[in-house]
Amino acid sequence: MEQALLLVALLIAGVALGTVVWVIRGGKSRQQLQNERDEQSRARREAESRQKELEKEVSGLQRQLEQSHKQVAEQSIELNRQAIQIEARSQLLAEKDLELKSRLEDLRSQEQALESARQTQAEAHTQAMAELAELSPEQARAQILGVWETRLEKDIAKRIHAAQTYIQEQSDLIAGKILAQAIQRCAVDHVVENTVATVNLPNEAMKGRIIGKEGRNIRSFELTTGVDLMIDDTPEVAMVSSFDPIRREVARRALENLVADGRIHPTRIEEEVAKVKAELDKYLREEGEAAALEVGIHGLHPEIIQLLGRLRYRSSYGQNILQHSKEVAYTAGIMAAEIGADIQTARRAGLLHDLGKALTYEEVGTHTALGIDAARRWGEKPEVLHAMAAHHFDVQPMTLEAILVQVADTLSAARPGARREPVEKFMTRMNALEKLVMDFKGVEKAFVIQAGREVRVIVDPDALPEAQLERLAFEIAQKIEQELEYPGQIKVSLLREMRATHYAR
Repeated sequence: MEQALLLVALLIAGVALGTVVWVIRGGKSRQQLQNERDEQSRARREAESRQKELEKEVSGLQRQLEQSHKQVAEQSIELNRQAIQIEARSQLLAEKDLELKSRLEDLRSQEQALESARQTQAEAHTQAMAELAELSPEQARAQILGVWETRLEKDIAKRIHAAQTYIQEQSDLIAGKILAQAIQRCAVDHVVENTVATVNLPNEAMKGRIIGKEGRNIRSFELTTGVDLMIDDTPEVAMVSSFDPIRREVARRALENLVADGRIHPTRIEEEVAKVKAELDKYLREEGEAAALEVGIHGLHPEIIQLLGRLRYRSSYGQNILQHSKEVAYTAGIMAAEIGADIQTARRAGLLHDLGKALTYEEVGTHTALGIDAARRWGEKPEVLHAMAAHHFDVQPMTLEAILVQVADTLSAARPGARREPVEKFMTRMNALEKLVMDFKGVEKAFVIQAGREVRVIVDPDALPEAQLERLAFEIAQKIEQELEYPGQIKVSLLREMRATHYAR
């Protein structure tokens, strides 16, 4: 029993020990399993991290690959462009090579021609020396000098032509600037004068008082003033007519004063006319002084001042002479300042150049001669007298101031609007100009344009070669200068046109 119990106890102890061992072993297995799980989790995380790193490396490699592809494409394009450039340069070099070969051939041809010319010249020289050997020293010297004179004349002619062309271009440019500046800076009004002056009357009854008993008042008025007094059916108007503008102005003022006063009889007429003449002389002197002061001229003789004032009532082609003289003085002075000439001499001569027109009604002679005589008598300088004499080419201009006065006078008279002339006279001059041009051989048509400043000529191309155009234009201009009178200058333009016409059927 005890053995049985012992056995049981041993059995129980063995079971218990086995249980303990099993429990111990089971705990260790769970711990190992947990450790293995932790290890697997850690390995998984490391794998995932490694996978992400690998993915990043793969992405970076792909980007690098794409950049490499892009760079390769760009390099390919650049290589293609460079290849095209190299091909173009090769073609250009080939063309230049051909051109150089062509030039080389030309140079060889020229060299052969020069060699041939040298041989010809040498033969000619040998022949000339042989001929010279047969001549005497004087004959040889004369012949050699003749040859060199001919060569020098040709060379000098070429040089002179080139110099004249250059000087002409420069002078035209400078002269154009000077003239344009002078015209722009000069602005003078031109007063159009008529041969008839009108006087307004207060009523029709005044006409009878002006005529007087049996016409004695009007006869006395006309005898005293030297004008024609016209009283017609025009209501409340009397007209004073005279070729002399001074007389006309005296009569107009005297008649206005008599009408305003109301006392009209022969004695009163004589007194009023004498009074108006004295007042007008004073007014003319003031006008002359004002004109001289306006253009900056001092020291003029009182008689010259008086004559300048009288130019206030003189006109030419509707252009007031005093205003024209001031304009010439302005323009000549401006041009003199531009080119360094004597400004005072140019202005003085410009103001006095038409002085003689104040004397043409009283004395015989041209206005140039009368003006020079008057200016010389009253102490003007020789250079001023010369410029006055040269403004219409009565003498050739020998000084810059004379040329400037001449140019300024032409500018003032010829610029548009300065002068007027009757339509009939203008048309007659235009027709005469066209007829004169049509008389030349080879001229088909002639047209006067720009108010007579230019004549345009159509020539027959079959009858007139192109080389003769310059000569024909010169001949036409010379004939116009010789046979026609005109202000300013006339431009002659020749047109020669070849036409080929055919019709398509």
